[in-house]
Amino acid sequence: MKTILITGGAGFIGSHVVRRMVNRYPETHFVNFDKLTYAGNLETLADVESKANYSFFKGDICSEADLKEVFSKFDISDVIHLAAESHVDRSISGPMDFVLANVVGTVNLMNVCRANWSDLSKHIFYQISTDEVYGSLGVEGLFEETTSYDPRSPYSASKASSDHFVRAYHHTYGLNIRISNCSNNYGSHQFPEKLIPLMIHNAVEGKDLPIYGDGLNIRDWLWVEDHASAIDLIFHEGRDGETYNIGGLNEWTNLDLIKRLSEIIDQRLGREKGETIKQIKFIKDRAGHDRRYAIDASKLEQELKWKPSITFEEGLEKTVDWYLDNQDWVKNVISGEYQTYYEKQYNS
Repeated sequence: MKTILITGGAGFIGSHVVRRMVNRYPETHFVNFDKLTYAGNLETLADVESKANYSFFKGDICSEADLKEVFSKFDISDVIHLAAESHVDRSISGPMDFVLANVVGTVNLMNVCRANWSDLSKHIFYQISTDEVYGSLGVEGLFEETTSYDPRSPYSASKASSDHFVRAYHHTYGLNIRISNCSNNYGSHQFPEKLIPLMIHNAVEGKDLPIYGDGLNIRDWLWVEDHASAIDLIFHEGRDGETYNIGGLNEWTNLDLIKRLSEIIDQRLGREKGETIKQIKFIKDRAGHDRRYAIDASKLEQELKWKPSITFEEGLEKTVDWYLDNQDWVKNVISGEYQTYYEKQYNS
């Protein structure tokens, strides 16, 4: 049985990828390797943890010993690398954590791959990255796979550096790689420090809906389930050494997004129209805040026939409904109680 290591599989995007892969490919063994930092939540994978083709390994990609152990224990054949520190605000206040996890961790992982794989061309190393490595766009244009890197925050700089190392290992050592750069993800099970779940939670609780600057920063939004399907395609059908951009094919200003969220929440909670929008509060803009991101995903569409499966409006309604229906999950995450799940399940 082929064994694929998915790093960061207890995180927001990672958990969706793990669930999809485990359910779709029962003849392949998937090992979820995760440090279980504040954003790693094994409860989100409770529905697959009893599957015969799923294993969890608690480990840190910055630890060479942890990586050597998981490769030895499971005879890893390929890697889908999602483990990363990803919150921009946290990178501004503590950049070294991002250098260690995103850069040093990625290099550690590739070094262990080199030590364990005698022919690097026969194993896949798939690096999951972000559109933020490209910097900021003006009012027109789209990020393409050939767009020069121009990171503006410690987070995006750390991801850009790790991307460069992955490409360097491809050219220097012959490592069989794929890289994908995605736009902003949204959907169920996202840690409530991120924009959409934070706004939903604050709206429900009657708290301020904080908007950086003038709220006119533009983002392209990608439903996490569509991202997981793209990752599946790129891993299985993508070409060696290639980069693929994954975008939701829609752009929204932060202000318009929060206004639309407010309308949906008013409808779902039976509030008067326009009630939730009164909670919006403009705050000082974030340092290094890129003005606009937008992805050209035509290469992925043309080569692998991928397209988003739902519109942003549909995805946003599904997302709001999930958070409203799972308030206990949200409260569990905010209180930190979810972090006891590993001890209960794996150390009992």
